[in-house]
Amino acid sequence: MRACNMTLYYDQFATPYGATAAVVDAAGALVEFTFLNGVMQNLYAHDARAERNAERLATVKAQVDDFFARRSSGFDLVLRPRGTPFQQKVWAALCDIPFGATLSYQELARRIGDVKAMRAVGAANGRNPIALIIPCLRVIGKSGKLTDYGGGLPLKRALLDFEAQAVEPRLL
Repeated sequence: MRACNMTLYYDQFATPYGATAAVVDAAGALVEFTFLNGVMQNLYAHDARAERNAERLATVKAQVDDFFARRSSGFDLVLRPRGTPFQQKVWAALCDIPFGATLSYQELARRIGDVKAMRAVGAANGRNPIALIIPCLRVIGKSGKLTDYGGGLPLKRALLDFEAQAVEPRLL
């Protein structure tokens, strides 16, 4: 839980896949990135203590623009998602899934050291507050089938297709 006096800054901007909202803390660390498609939960951008400030979000916007323009396949941002130690562990493992690759929940659970934690891994994946940048969309079912995504399965499919167009997709 964040401190009551923590200042947050947000902005909204367009991507080829719809409007997004991003939120950074006073130090400039990203705490939220979400698609505003009516499906994803927007945690902080509507917080009364958050101030809209495009200048503080300029680096995030530039990197997202570069990603979708195919000038970059990743992000170099300080991330500060809020979650339990287990969620943090899962989110860190998500960051190790390369652009264009997918991974099953079972394999992700194995990578964090507990193959029996597939459901908990799935729950942590679903609570990722920094969509796209922490690439929870790259986690799929063991059979290769698309599974839940906070932004909806059509958005997940579109984003995975976007990545697949740039590289040969591979199941890890």
